[in-house]
Amino acid sequence: MLGKRPIPVYLFTGFLDGGKTSFIRQTMDEGQFKDGADTLYIVCEEGEESIDIMRLNDSRFVVRTIEDEDDVSPELFKGMEKEVRPNRVIIESNGMWDINELLDALPQNWQIAEVITPVDSGTFEMYLSNMKMMMTNQFLYSDLVVFNRCEEKHDRAMFKRMVRAVNRRAQVLYETPEGKVEDNVPEELPYDINASVIDIGDEDYGIFYIDIFENLSGYIDKKVRFKAKALHPKDVKKDNLFVVARPAMTCCAEDIALVGFPCEYSKQADVKEGSWIEVTAKVRAIMNRQTNEPSPVMVAESIENTKAPEDEVAYFY
Repeated sequence: MLGKRPIPVYLFTGFLDGGKTSFIRQTMDEGQFKDGADTLYIVCEEGEESIDIMRLNDSRFVVRTIEDEDDVSPELFKGMEKEVRPNRVIIESNGMWDINELLDALPQNWQIAEVITPVDSGTFEMYLSNMKMMMTNQFLYSDLVVFNRCEEKHDRAMFKRMVRAVNRRAQVLYETPEGKVEDNVPEELPYDINASVIDIGDEDYGIFYIDIFENLSGYIDKKVRFKAKALHPKDVKKDNLFVVARPAMTCCAEDIALVGFPCEYSKQADVKEGSWIEVTAKVRAIMNRQTNEPSPVMVAESIENTKAPEDEVAYFY
């Protein structure tokens, strides 16, 4: 017996009044859903914005609402599919709900086509301060993050770093109050990238980590110096290779992970596991088999034992 036909799902994540409904309405007005295909539009929260009946009928949208997170289940979605028989599904999620629970409940034939996260620039930092884990979880699966109502006063570079710290593949755009969409983020780095040796301050490691992945070509063959922990993972087989990394906080104290780089060093066996070291190295690039993109590798010229930074945890802002 053949499996059910695949149904593409367009998932909109983000907090209430972040601009999800406006983004969907704008997409409809641009004609992207006016192809005669039946669309199941699942709304998980009611914001200030809404889509009028004329637009919905014109684009053949059938709206279903989920009011309670406990109602989310595979049976609920299968029932909607049986009733509506859609060609595609749009889900406007609730930022206070567990995104993983929602995704786990989708029927197997519902295939994520795109995840879009509109964010209100004016409230983003407030959410980061008060509900950081919930906020950053909105970016976990995003293909596109749009910071709307973005003014000159907003720290676009920090916005982008917070997204990329959670999801390195997400594209980040900024929409001004006038509706102009921009993607360029001129950032003044806290270190001199043109110095003979680029000294990375202890408090700047997180910014360095994000920027070197974003702009690797600007670092190739340059010499950098920074503090990190020495690690010797068992799955690293090369005798001259180990890992230099620091613990970093992406969303909360309970979500600290090591972020760092492979490091080539002929005397790596002499470097004590877990010790804090100062690395002076040239930056090279290797192909990452998982992402199929170039990634930085440090070729150490010198390694010295040192004391831990005053705050061992790195931050991305």
